[in-house]
Amino acid sequence: MAIIEARALARTFPAKRGRNAEDVVAVAGVDLTVEEGEIVGFLGPNGAGKTTTLRMLTTLLKPTSGSATVAGYDVATNPVDVRRNIGYVSQSGSTAPEARAGEEVVDHGLLYGISKARAEARGKELFEQLDLGGLWERQPKAMSGGQRRRLDIAMGLVHDPKLVFLDEPTTGLDPQARANLWTHISDLRNVRGNTVFLTTHYLDEADALCDRILVIDKGVIVASDTPEALKQQISGDLVLLEVSAPHEVEAAVRQLRAAGSSDPEVDGHTVSARVPAAATILPGLVRELDGADVRLVSIDVRRPTLDDVFLTVTGRSLREGA
Repeated sequence: MAIIEARALARTFPAKRGRNAEDVVAVAGVDLTVEEGEIVGFLGPNGAGKTTTLRMLTTLLKPTSGSATVAGYDVATNPVDVRRNIGYVSQSGSTAPEARAGEEVVDHGLLYGISKARAEARGKELFEQLDLGGLWERQPKAMSGGQRRRLDIAMGLVHDPKLVFLDEPTTGLDPQARANLWTHISDLRNVRGNTVFLTTHYLDEADALCDRILVIDKGVIVASDTPEALKQQISGDLVLLEVSAPHEVEAAVRQLRAAGSSDPEVDGHTVSARVPAAATILPGLVRELDGADVRLVSIDVRRPTLDDVFLTVTGRSLREGA
C-alpha cells in the first residue's frame, strides 16, 4: 500500500521584480510512490528541487499544481491530518540548547495532543531504544552530535507516526556516530515498522540503508530503483590497465574493445574502459594481453557505484552538488 503518492507535483516561485524577470520552476512535475515499510533515499544535487519537494510532502509549502497524498491524506486539502501522521526531523534539528532533553520530547508530544503522562512514557521508551538512557535531564548543548541527532529523532517519533521524514540526518557527524545512527535508522523500519523517507548527500549511506532510491534533477525524477539495480544499469565494471611502455597502449585498447568496450580512455600508460561482467572475462583478457606482448604493471577492476549512477543520470557527482 502506498503511503506517499505524488503525481505531476510542481512548484513555481514568482519572479522577482525586473523587466526580464522570469518565474522560477523549482519542481517541474514529480511522480513518485513510496510503499509502507520502505526506506527510500531521496537524492539530488543542490538546486534540483529536492528540498522543495520535501517541503511540499511535509505540508511546509503548497504545490503550485499536481497532487500528493501522504499517509492517506491530501497535502493541499488536509495538511493537519498529514502532520498528525508523520514525523519530521529537519537537517538543522529543533532542540533548544538550554532545555532539558526529556522536556523537549514531552513538549513535542503535547503539541500533537498527547497527554503529558503518555508523552513522558513514550519519550523514556524512545530514549532507551535510541541509546539515550540516562540523558533525560541532560541539556542538548552538553550532548554529543550523535546524541543530539538521536534526540531529534525521538522528538519526531514521540507521537508514534507511521511515516518518518529524515532530512540529512547524519550531516556533520563523525564516522563512528554516523555508523551508530545508521543502525537506529534501520531499526525504525526493522524493529518499529516505520516507513522512512531519507534525504542524504552521502551515497554510501543511501547504498547501505535504502531499499529504493529516487534521484531528482532539474525538478523531475530521473531515476528510481533499488541501489543494486541502478548500479547494474551502468554498462559494466570499470577495468583499468597500466602498461609498462607507450607502444603497448594501442594493443591494450584493442583488447578492451574486443572484450566489449566501445570507448576505452587513455591517460598516459593507463587504459580504462567499462566492460560487461569483468570478473568473467578478466582471465581471458590477461591471456590475450600476454599473447600480444603487453607487459602489465597493474590491473584494477571497480564495480559501478551510486556515484557512477549519479554521474550518468545528472552529469555530475552528488558530492559536487553538495
